Amino acid sequence: MSDKGKSTDSLGMSRRAMLAGSAALTASLFTPKGLKAADYPTSEVNTTGLAVTDDTVTVGILHSITGTMAISETGSVQAEKLAIEQINAQGGILGRKIEYVQEDGASDWPTFAEKAKKLLVNDKVASVMGCWTSASRKAVLPVFEQYNGFLYYPTFYEGLEESPNVIYTGQEATQQIIAGLDWVNKEKGAKSFYLLGSDYIWPRTSNKIARKHIENFMEGCKVVGEEYYPLGHTQFNSVINKIRLKKPDVIYAIVVGGSNVAFYKQLTAAGIDPAAEKPLVLTISVTEDEIRGIGGENIAGSYACMKYFQSLENENNLEFVKSFKEMWGDDIVIGDVTQAAYLGPWLWKAAVEKAGSFDVDKVREAQVGIELPTAPEGYVKVHENHHLWSKTRVGKALADGQYEVVFETADLVEPDPFPEGYQ
Repeated sequence: MSDKGKSTDSLGMSRRAMLAGSAALTASLFTPKGLKAADYPTSEVNTTGLAVTDDTVTVGILHSITGTMAISETGSVQAEKLAIEQINAQGGILGRKIEYVQEDGASDWPTFAEKAKKLLVNDKVASVMGCWTSASRKAVLPVFEQYNGFLYYPTFYEGLEESPNVIYTGQEATQQIIAGLDWVNKEKGAKSFYLLGSDYIWPRTSNKIARKHIENFMEGCKVVGEEYYPLGHTQFNSVINKIRLKKPDVIYAIVVGGSNVAFYKQLTAAGIDPAAEKPLVLTISVTEDEIRGIGGENIAGSYACMKYFQSLENENNLEFVKSFKEMWGDDIVIGDVTQAAYLGPWLWKAAVEKAGSFDVDKVREAQVGIELPTAPEGYVKVHENHHLWSKTRVGKALADGQYEVVFETADLVEPDPFPEGYQ
């Protein structure tokens, strides 16, 4: 499925005005003023045959809008389209409006690789915003490296990767897994953990890191169980019974996609109330997006370690949430990955304008060190390892589907995708 979007044509004047206004703060702090296409001839800013004309530049959007991962990835698509609309409303990039070609990875990893090749080889997009699972990212990575494409990947992930063709706008293990475990040990006195995940790269590798941290770096702590289930799995009563028998202090849950709906509803039905914290539920995979399907009443009292929650009360985020709801509806919610996806087009824009070129090699060189003080999560900066300096936060799920922030680091956490002792 392909969707070629001429986003400026799809907006009425009132929405254009709204987007221009909501983009003003985002743009004002880091965007060069008065950029015109005539000042950047296409022959000079596009020397490698990308889809760049005198008026437009085309990017790719590659996420699952069907299948079990659609519950998680739809928000990323919405965020990327919002960012594109806002950028276009304030003049585009190097005087060119952004068009997009959208492809559906369909929650299938070979399909992601196939669509990535189409975007790079056939559509010749200047960059791609896409993927969610590590399995999809691993599937497309050889394609991006072979054809020298540039991917903005928005999901928190296990780390242990650093590609010159990827900017990782989500957090890696030290910023999420390790930080979250340290918090629950220190603040809640947790000593025993039951590790639960979906059966693919990210949950397994993340739990491998979690186990090493629990057993090697957390004094007196232990793992009392570890199990995995296929994506789309809906029968969790057996493992819930095992958890009841083991009586862990913490259920460390890395279940993804639609399976979360079944897991949390069955957990509640089995009499395990997350609000009682016996056991406490700590997740690194359930954002506000998933809670829409789970139902706030089924997850209230659980904790999530993320870098962003919709409830953050800073000026950047209040403006972002307002604009997001104006574009996608008042009942929409915004999760961690959705916000990280929103950063992709803005970081790419800043790098292109710094480089004065759409050429991937020049954009890559310019991207390192880019600062984004207008990020909804707060100030972020691109590290030389292509990850972002970001804060770590812990939120407590509320019945209304939002998270109450109960902890955040005082400073930005430096990304370290290859932490010593965890590989």
